[in-house]
This record gives sequence, structure tokens and C-alpha cells, in this order.
Amino acid sequence: MTDEAMQELLRTSDRLVGRVSVDFHRYLQIDWADRLICLMGARGTGKTTMLRQRMKESFGVGSDKAVYISLDDLWFSQYRVKDAVEYLDSHGFTHVFIDEVHQIGKDWSLLIKNLYDQFPDINFVYSGSSMLKLENAKGDLSRRQAVYRLKGLSFREYLKFEGIADLPVLTLGEILENHRRIAAEITSGIKMLLHFGNYLRSGFYPFYKESHSQYRERLLETVNKVLESDYPAVEDVSQETIRTTKKMLKVLASSTPQSPKMSELYRELGTERNQGLKMLRALDRSGLLALVPGKGMKLENLSRPEKIYCDNTNLMCALVPKIDEGVKRETYFYNQVRQCHNVEFTGVGDFLVDGRYIFEVGGKGKKFKQIKDLSDSYVVNDDVEIGMGNKIPLWLFGFLY
Repeated sequence: MTDEAMQELLRTSDRLVGRVSVDFHRYLQIDWADRLICLMGARGTGKTTMLRQRMKESFGVGSDKAVYISLDDLWFSQYRVKDAVEYLDSHGFTHVFIDEVHQIGKDWSLLIKNLYDQFPDINFVYSGSSMLKLENAKGDLSRRQAVYRLKGLSFREYLKFEGIADLPVLTLGEILENHRRIAAEITSGIKMLLHFGNYLRSGFYPFYKESHSQYRERLLETVNKVLESDYPAVEDVSQETIRTTKKMLKVLASSTPQSPKMSELYRELGTERNQGLKMLRALDRSGLLALVPGKGMKLENLSRPEKIYCDNTNLMCALVPKIDEGVKRETYFYNQVRQCHNVEFTGVGDFLVDGRYIFEVGGKGKKFKQIKDLSDSYVVNDDVEIGMGNKIPLWLFGFLY
């Protein structure tokens, strides 16, 4: 490895780290003292920004102790990652931030294991696509690394990102017990429903700020990158499978979520059940779809999910020409609540949370008819700023993280 080649890599690191803003930070709290950290998440959720912010704030630009590298850089078409790290180690570097690790291919985990084992004086932080199968990773990384998962912006984070309000995270218990007081305080100087509507359309992925007019196109580009680049990088899939997976996404995004008839879907797509199930799980892992399990079921063991949603309302708006408002409300609720709580479907109400709380999600006029006389049951109303009793405004569930 020549000094000239490494100087080129370091200059790229300085340029990219120097450009990143540190004005806004995400909800995720990371113990940076761990020697091997994995930051997972769907495309566009802000993993790259978080890595660069950490390096900039802890080491500065032009550091001789830390470097940021992205494995989709053309530099790595000429040079090996291991050779670069060996050079950095010999020159006293102590921290390496590795982005886009899945670009290495299916042996990405073996690379990370070897770097960790062979360079004990270096701390590694790497980011990867949410499609990576950590549970099946080669080299048993689970005993070595700390794993964190970054989600898209919550509604609370969106308000802060927009400079509208900097508000604290709420627990589910606080929302259930004190929602009327909390909502009254928050909405006293904020047109909450206006901002909530904007968030549902274009506020989940932080890159919406780069170009509002091109946001939908950027989202569709992200979907294509996930399925055409990330998917084949971590799975043995053919171009035909990729095309069928895209079709599956479009069909499911346009369908109502209730008890999907998977056998009919697989016939429509012209695929076998096992292959169809693999594609469905890939769409879930990639952050494009969100599968709802039945009570007591685990997502990884599902042969048929009880409900299927787009992962978030922004994706839904980009993929579906005509939005069903009821599905959009449920999509938002499931997206925000499942980040911090166990959410299932039992056939009673729309969702069961933490095995105890029953939620029925609807519009402004939604009543208790479907869940009356049930303990720990709540109606979640859209289009209201402040609730009453066991009727809670939908937007408030965006304050859980």
C-alpha cells in the first residue's frame, strides 16, 4: 500500500466528514466505547450521517487517529480493505468507521471478524444494510459486536429537525395516562395537524430536506437500489427474482392489510410458496414492508403474517397512486409503536401492544363499538389535536422515540 494511495483515501475522508452538519442528532444512544459496533438500518435513515457526525465531533477533520471509509468508493476496486487497515494500524490510527459494508458481498462478516481479530488496537464502527443477516453471519460476530438499529425519523424528531419544537420522548405509559394534559401543552403554540400531515407525506427519511420536489423520485430510487443492489449483494437471487420481488411490493403496497391471502398472491406472481416467503421476508428486512405477526408468533417463523403494511407512510405515498386513509393511519401507528414495543394482531381491535393494550385506530369520529367492554382498550383518533379519556390523538404516538 503506497503513501500516495492512502493519502487519497484520507483526503476523501476529510472531505466527507468536513461537510456533515452536527446541528441535529438522532434519538439513538450508542456506547461508543465498544471496540466493534454495528449500525444497522434501512437505506436513507441516516446511518452515514451518524458515522460522520461521530468522527467529526470526536476526532475532527484531518485526524491522524480516525478515518471514515465507504466500501462503495471506487478506491476499493483497486485496493483491499485489509491492506488499508494494516497501513492505518502501522501509522497509529485507533478508529476506523466503515460505511456500506454489504458492498463487500456475502463474506462481509468474515472480513469484519478478521479485521477485529487481527488489529486489536483499532476500534471499528461499521454500517450495513438492514438486509444483512446478522443471525447467520459467518465468524460468529454476535459475541464480538454491539448492534444498534437506526429507524427513520419519528414525528417528534421531525418537529425538531424542522425547527418547530424540541420536545422530550414519551413512554407509552405516559401517553396512556396523561395524553390530554400532554397534548394540550404541546399544541398550545403549534398547528400540530398541519405538521402531522406534512410528516406523513414526506418526513420519515431525513433526506427529504435536500429536495422536497424530488422526494418521491428519491424514494423510488431508494427502493430500486435496495432491490437491485443490496438484495443481490447478500442473497443468491436472479434478475427474475428481483423483478418478481418488485411486483410483490407494488401489489402488497396497494392492498388492504387485513389477512392477506398469500397463496393467491404467489399464484398471481407465478412463484412457489417457499420462494415467495423468502421474497416477503427480504422486503421486511430491507425496511420496505412491515409484517404484523399473530399473538405469540415470531416474525422470523411466520409462514403467513396477519397483516402487511408498507414500512412507513412516506413509502406508501410514493408507491400507491390512491391512498386509503384507514390504511395510512394504521401504517403510521404500527411504524412508530413497533420501534419500542411488541405489536401483534389478535382479531380484537387493530393492534395488541405488549400483550396487554388493545388499540383501534380510526378517524375523528371513531368510537368504541368494536372494543367496548374490553379492559386496557383505547381508540386512536386521527384529525384531532387533543383526546379525552381512552380516546387518544394519533399524532402523539410519534413521540415514543
